[in-house]
Amino acid sequence: MLELLPMVFADPGEALARAGALLDAGPAPLHASVAHQVIGIWQRDFGDLRLALHHLRRAGQLAARAGSADREADVLATTGVALVHAGRTREGLAAFERGVARGGGLTRARVRYRRAYVWWVLGRHREALEDVRRAVPVLRQAEDVIWTARALTLRATVHLALGAVERAEADFTAAEALWETTGQEHDKADAVESRGLAAFRSGDVPAALRLLDEAEERYARLGTPTFMLNIRRCEVLMAAGLAPEALTEADTAIGKLDGIGGQSTRKAELLLAAARAARLAGDPQTAIARAALAVRLFAGQRRTWWETHARLVLIEARHAAGRGSGRLVADAAAVAGKLASFGAPAAPEAALLAGRIALDLGWTADAERHLAVAARSRRSGPPLARLTGWSAQALRARAAGSSRGVLEACRRGLDVLDDHRMTLGASELRARATEQGAELAALAQQASLVAGGPRRLLVWSERWRATVLATPPTRPPADPELLSGMTAFREIASRAEAARMEGRPVVALEREQRRLERVIRSRTLHMRGRAPGDGDRFDVGRLLAHLGDETLLVELAVLDGRVQVLLCGRGRVRRFEAGPLAQAEREAEHVQAGLRRLAHPGANARLPVVEAAGRRLEELLLGPAAGRLGGGPVVIVPPGRLHRVPWALLPSLRERVLSVSPSAGSWLRARETVPPPDGRHVLVRGPGLATGGAEVPELAGRYPGATVLEETRARVPRVLRELDGAALAHIAAHGTFRADSPLFSALRMADGPIVVHDFERLDRSPYRIILSCCDTARFASVGADELLGLVTALLPLGTAGVVACSAPVNDAAVVPLMLALHKGLGSGLSLAEALRDARAALPGDALHQATGWAFSAFGAA
Repeated sequence: MLELLPMVFADPGEALARAGALLDAGPAPLHASVAHQVIGIWQRDFGDLRLALHHLRRAGQLAARAGSADREADVLATTGVALVHAGRTREGLAAFERGVARGGGLTRARVRYRRAYVWWVLGRHREALEDVRRAVPVLRQAEDVIWTARALTLRATVHLALGAVERAEADFTAAEALWETTGQEHDKADAVESRGLAAFRSGDVPAALRLLDEAEERYARLGTPTFMLNIRRCEVLMAAGLAPEALTEADTAIGKLDGIGGQSTRKAELLLAAARAARLAGDPQTAIARAALAVRLFAGQRRTWWETHARLVLIEARHAAGRGSGRLVADAAAVAGKLASFGAPAAPEAALLAGRIALDLGWTADAERHLAVAARSRRSGPPLARLTGWSAQALRARAAGSSRGVLEACRRGLDVLDDHRMTLGASELRARATEQGAELAALAQQASLVAGGPRRLLVWSERWRATVLATPPTRPPADPELLSGMTAFREIASRAEAARMEGRPVVALEREQRRLERVIRSRTLHMRGRAPGDGDRFDVGRLLAHLGDETLLVELAVLDGRVQVLLCGRGRVRRFEAGPLAQAEREAEHVQAGLRRLAHPGANARLPVVEAAGRRLEELLLGPAAGRLGGGPVVIVPPGRLHRVPWALLPSLRERVLSVSPSAGSWLRARETVPPPDGRHVLVRGPGLATGGAEVPELAGRYPGATVLEETRARVPRVLRELDGAALAHIAAHGTFRADSPLFSALRMADGPIVVHDFERLDRSPYRIILSCCDTARFASVGADELLGLVTALLPLGTAGVVACSAPVNDAAVVPLMLALHKGLGSGLSLAEALRDARAALPGDALHQATGWAFSAFGAA
C-alpha cells in the first residue's frame, strides 16, 4: 500500500479514491495508517486543513499500533508540515524533532527534506539548506529518484529566495532531468512552476509568464488548486506593470482558500502579494489593510523572514498614504537591517524607503546614510534591483545639490530599465514597464529645468515618452493556438454584436468572448523582445534640421503639476510656462462632452460654449507660447494624459496645418519613413454604418485600380492581407475603444472585429491610413507616459501618417470631410495639409464644425 503515497503527487484524485476504498475494506493498522496519511496529504495541500490534521492524527495512532518506527516518523513529518501551514509552528517543529529521532536511514532523510521545506516556509533559509545538505546524499545513495528531485527543487527555491539565481537554475535543471524518469505529474507541474519563478528572478518576464501558464494547465488537468502559483504569478504581474491584475488574482485566490478552509500560511503569503499589488496600483489604504493582516498572521506563525517583508510593504503603504514621520524612518531602517541579515534581495528597497522618508522630513544626514546603503545595489543583480540602486543614487545627488550627478544616475538607471523592457515582446508589457522609471525621468526633468536649459529639458522629456513607439513590437509568432483563438474571438464577438442588435440575450456570448480575450492576451504576453540596445536615441539637432525655418514642434512637458511648453524650430528650443495640468484635464473633458452634444443636429446653441472652452484650453496648455507660433505648420507633442484634446479647436491652431505626435522622436521616424514603391490604395467599408460608408464608392472612382473591400469581402483575413504594405488605406467602419483592454480596441468588419493584436501581425502597416469613424484616436494612458490604441499600434509598424477621430461624430457629416480630405491628397498635399483644407471647406454650422475638430492628423505624412 506504500505506492499510494507517491501517487498523491502523480494522480491526486485517483490516490484519494483508492485510499478511501482501502479504508472501506477494513485494512490492518499499517495499511490503514498509509490510507489516512494519503487523505491527510490531499486535504492539507488541496482541501480542508482541519480534516487533514484529523486524518494525520489517526494515521499516527495506527502507525504506533502497527509498531513501525519508520511509519511513525513519516507520518510525524507530514503532520509537522500540516501544523506549520495551520500556523501552529511550535507544534509542527516539535513533530519534526520526534520524526528525526524515530526514523532511520532513508526515512530520516525524507523527514529532513520535509523539515527543510518547513524552514523555507518559515523563511529560515540557512536551516533549510543545512537539512537539504544532510538529506540529499542519503537519498541519492538509496537511488530514491522522487525524493532526490524534490530535495533539489526545494534547494533551488531556497537559492532563489537568497538571490542565487545560477545555483537555483543548476538545481532546477538536475531535478527536471530526474522528474522526466517518473510518472509524478503533480511534481512535474511544480517543477515547471519553479522554472517560471527562476525565469522571473533572472529577469525574463515573458518566459516566466509562459511557464506559469503551462504549470497552471498541468494542475488543471490534475484538478488540484494552485495557490502557490497564484502567489508567483502575482509577483510576475507586478514586475510587468500589471498590479491591478495581480491584486485581483491574489484576492480571488484568498476567497477560494477561505472557502475550502485551506492553509493559513498560504493565506498570509497571498495577503502579502495583495498588499504589494495594491500599493503598486495606487491604493495605499487597501495595501495597509492587507499588509497589517499579513504581519499579524506571519507573527503568529513565527515566520520572521516573511513578517519582515510584510512590514516593509506596510511601511511603504503608510508612506504612500502621506504618513511620514521619524518613527517611520526608524521602522524602515530596522526592516532594512533585518532583511540584510537574512540576505534578502529586498534589503536595498527598504534602505531606499528609509532614505526617502528621511528626505521628506529634511533629515539629510540620515537620508544620506540610508541611501548610500541602497545605492550599493546599482552595480549588480537583476534589473529591478539595480534600478533601486540608481534611484537611491539620484536622490543622493539631488540632496547634495549636484544636477550633474542626478542626470548621470537617471541616465544609468533608465538604461538598465531599457534593457529590461527590450526583453519584453508584447507592446502592452513594454508600455506598462515604464512606470518603474517614472521617478527617475521626473528627477532628470527637474534637474534639467534648474540647470540645463530648454534643450536639455527636451532631451529628458523625450527620454521616457512614448518609448514603445521607438521600436516595432515583436511580431506575434505563427502560434496555432493564438491564431485559432483570434478566429474564435472574431466569431463570438460577431455573434454577440448581432444578438445585441436583435435584442437577444448575450451573457453567455460575452462570457466566452472575455475568456477568449484572456487566452489571446496570455499567449501574446509570452513573446520575448529583441536584444537590448535596439532603438535609436533622440537627437535635438536632427529634429531642428527636419523642422527647418517654417515648421514648429510644440512639446508639452509636465513638471510639478504645471505644463512646460517647449517650442522647437528655427534652430533653437525655447521654454514657456503654461497652466496647471489638472485644470487642463478637466477643461478637456468639458470639451469632449461638448463635442458629443454637437454630434447631433439641433445643438447649435452649444457651439459658443465649446469655442469658449477651446480658448481656455489654449491658455492652460500653450500660455504665452500661443503668440509665438507664427503662421507655419505646427506639430503638437502632448503628454499621455492630454491625448483626448481636440487640438484643432484651439484658436491659434484652428486654421493652420496641424499634426499630432506621441513624441518628437516618433514624428522624426515618421518623417524619415519611405513610402512603399507600388503605391497601392485600399478602400474598406465595414457593416452597420448609418451612411453605409457613403464616401467609399465615390473614392473608388477617384482611385482607379484601388482594392475595394465591402460587404462579405471585408473580412478580417482579406483586409489584413491587402493592408500589408499599402501606400494608402481608407477604412470606413464602426470603431470601438476598450479602456479596460486597449489592445482589443477594434474596427468592425463583416466577420467580426479587427483588433490591435491583428495589426501587430502586419509586416508593414499602410504608409498612410484614414480611419473615418468614431473613437479611433482614443488611447489608454499607461506606464510613465505611454499610449496604447489603434493609432499608436500602427506608427511603429511603418505607418507615417494617420487621420483618426477622438470623439463621437455624426456619420453623415463625416462624408463631406472625407471627400474633401482625399481631394487634397489627390493634389499632392500631406494628411495635415489636406485635413486643414477639408475643415475649411465644410459648412459653417455647429454639426460640421464639430466634426472637423474631432479629427486629427497624426505623424508626418
